[in-house]
Amino acid sequence: MDLDKFKVHGEPLIYGAMISIALATIGILVGLTYFKKWGYLWREWLTTVDHKKIGIMYILAALLMLFRGGVDAMMMRLQTAAPEMKFLDAQHYNEVFTTHGLIMILFMAMPFIIGLMNVIIPLQIGARDVAFPRLNAVSFWLFFMGAMLLNISFVIGGSPDAGWSAYFPLASLEFSPTVGNNYYSLALQISGIGTLITGVNFIVTILKMRAPGMTLMKMPMFTWSVLITNVIIVFAFPVLTVALAMMMFDRLFGSQFFTMANGGMDMLWANLFWVWGHPEVYIVILPAFGIYSEIIATFSKKNLYGYTSMVFSMLIISLLSFLVWAHHFYTMGQGAMVNSFFSITTMAIAVPTGVKIFNWLFTLRKGRITFTTPMLYTLAFIPIFTIGGVTGVMLAMASADYQYHNTMFLVAHFHYVLIPGAVFAVIAGFHYWFPKVFGFRLNERLGKHAFWWIIISFNVTFFPMFFLGLMGMTRRLYTYSKESGFGPLNMLSFVGAVGLAIGFVILVYNIYWSTRYMPRDTTNDPWDGRTLEWATHSPIPLYNFAIVPKVETRDALWSAKHDNIPLYTETKYTKIHMPSNTGKPFILGVVFFFLGFFLVFSMWIPAIVSGIGILVVLAFMSFDKDQGYYIPVEEIAATEKKLMRGETV
Repeated sequence: MDLDKFKVHGEPLIYGAMISIALATIGILVGLTYFKKWGYLWREWLTTVDHKKIGIMYILAALLMLFRGGVDAMMMRLQTAAPEMKFLDAQHYNEVFTTHGLIMILFMAMPFIIGLMNVIIPLQIGARDVAFPRLNAVSFWLFFMGAMLLNISFVIGGSPDAGWSAYFPLASLEFSPTVGNNYYSLALQISGIGTLITGVNFIVTILKMRAPGMTLMKMPMFTWSVLITNVIIVFAFPVLTVALAMMMFDRLFGSQFFTMANGGMDMLWANLFWVWGHPEVYIVILPAFGIYSEIIATFSKKNLYGYTSMVFSMLIISLLSFLVWAHHFYTMGQGAMVNSFFSITTMAIAVPTGVKIFNWLFTLRKGRITFTTPMLYTLAFIPIFTIGGVTGVMLAMASADYQYHNTMFLVAHFHYVLIPGAVFAVIAGFHYWFPKVFGFRLNERLGKHAFWWIIISFNVTFFPMFFLGLMGMTRRLYTYSKESGFGPLNMLSFVGAVGLAIGFVILVYNIYWSTRYMPRDTTNDPWDGRTLEWATHSPIPLYNFAIVPKVETRDALWSAKHDNIPLYTETKYTKIHMPSNTGKPFILGVVFFFLGFFLVFSMWIPAIVSGIGILVVLAFMSFDKDQGYYIPVEEIAATEKKLMRGETV
């Protein structure tokens, strides 16, 4: 075995990362052993099928990936802060901007959204769990192992370096002979399978497990956004999985799908990638729209204006999202007719998005607005996202895009859409639903400090990029001359990036401070909420609802509190069926990790053994006869009494 292919040479940063990873791993192992938490970790987390704990693990993984992706961003901004910087060389810069894009979109934004989805959706629809609890655990562990596989590339073998879109021929063996893009194809396949399973699971959960009386047009807007998002996932992610499999065959087995010779088509990859890639933008933005809708309605003390139009606008967005992919390569010689079609559909998608903006503004009009931290992020989102939308319409004009396309203008547009449209949303949702999960609110003063740092610094970071693009600075440029005149605006952008980092540090510190010092909430409804998740206890019991609520109106809890429409028609407890914990999803994820790792390095015998191991675990899962267990009435009654007294269970 050639051990040199495992090594990454030449960069002090990489050696520092190796040391920090080793020290962190040793620290975790020592801590678990010293505090005797191995059994607790296995029983309560690694084997859990509880949708709430799985959601928390998704969010923790997303926060970890936010840190990793943020470090990549800081390195890029530092490298371009001044002319002819020597902080990163060209190869390392290529790897950093590639992994930054992958991690922030696929391993930060998506798991954060899916984490909130896991925690909140069953509660919003009055369910006790998701439709397939064990499959939910499989989804998480496949996502997590895919994320870890990509992350170890930084210190074992080398990271992918062809950009987050991995265009061919840049991603081919000819131009990228290292194993970096092997990691890309395999890590994304593994995590993508987990996401596809999530899509199926939540479609079934929402369609089949809603509380009595909750028709589709009585569902909360976040639930609607999640349903539509998961339909997009089910249609879009198989395209990515197939494209990645073809990429893997090109790189590992010598096939010619995307090569420049022997009948291959490099543009085939671009088309397949963006057939998935543009719907992916809406996979992270549509749930964000749902989060903002919930927050605006709650903190305006009003029902959401134009509920039906909001639903249909999301449905139209989901349809159009599959009809705009070719606007990503207007400049690649498609012809005027094709460019015109995709230009029109790209502009058309702005219409239903604009409908939502006006619905939110009309909801705010004459509302009794409370300026909490989640509401501040929501209010900041509207003008900032509008800037992203307007510049998107500029890019939608195919002739103008010839000037904008490969410049920093596009980078600025992308971040003005994705950061307010996804990152601000998950931070707002995190603040909003935090007391429901943990039983106490995050500190508002620290939350608002973080908000102002993040909002101001975001604009300082990315607004100068519009002007850099108009000045002619191309994207993916790792250095430039003093004579270009790009230096001052790039330095301003770096200052903004430092401010963003400070804002996120305050956000993390707020979690620590609030855990120690914030008073515990005993109301279960600290925001005077409108939907069913606020009708159960905080923290949430294992079974979510001792008695399943009956829904009469769209804002069921609000109607119960203010219109005296009862939530419960039953008064007696009955035994509750719950699924048993199992370690098989975790073991399956670990075996998938090893399969991916061995394939990255073309280690065929251990890869075959790992593949057989996957089949064995799947067989054991298929023939598992554990049907779960029942929580007896007496235990439910005792738990409810404790929770009503504000005691922990």
